[in-house]
Amino acid sequence: MTSKLQLYSFFMSGSSFRVRIALNLKGIDYEYKAINLFKNEQHRPEYLKINPIGYVPALVDGDIVLADSFAIILYLEEKYPQHPLLPRDLAKKAINYQAANIVSSSIQPLLRLPVMHYIGVNVGEDAKIEWVHKHVAKGFAALEILLKDHAGKYATGDEIYLADVFLAPQIIGLSERFNFDMSAYPLLSRLSEAYKHVPAIQNALPENQPDFPSVEGKI
Repeated sequence: MTSKLQLYSFFMSGSSFRVRIALNLKGIDYEYKAINLFKNEQHRPEYLKINPIGYVPALVDGDIVLADSFAIILYLEEKYPQHPLLPRDLAKKAINYQAANIVSSSIQPLLRLPVMHYIGVNVGEDAKIEWVHKHVAKGFAALEILLKDHAGKYATGDEIYLADVFLAPQIIGLSERFNFDMSAYPLLSRLSEAYKHVPAIQNALPENQPDFPSVEGKI
């Protein structure tokens, strides 16, 4: 009997969010292993054995352990061919890689909790918003230009592909955490609306995860 995949995740993590979307799109059943970043569970010795850098997500598939969202998603793409996340067309595939990399390399790392905490402590809480708006605006402007000649219903056509898997958590997370004004980004705004009707994305939302805090509880 094949054991379930284990996903170490935090409900609020954008990187975990994108892996949850990929798993849902491919219809893969998995065990959710919550790691509370606010309680520093990512630094516990038992978790550092799984992911030495102390980030989420991490995926365990039998003897295989992966600890980077991009690597995890490409692994899932190779192992589970259902609902391909990359188009066959080479040029369109390259656009998907580029869009995903803009999110994962040029936007999301600058918004990590340790970065935001450092700014809050050493510069001031108000500086957080300025930081977010500066770096997100740069990345979103680039994405608008990159995707304008490729978008259909979704980022690179009428099917959900890798670019959407990375874009959806970033757009949704910014709206919820920072009340980010999307009016300057009409294409991304349209995609955000389209994502509201994709069950695989909606089921991966932070509020639909088992570690999402109850109304009464606290993180």
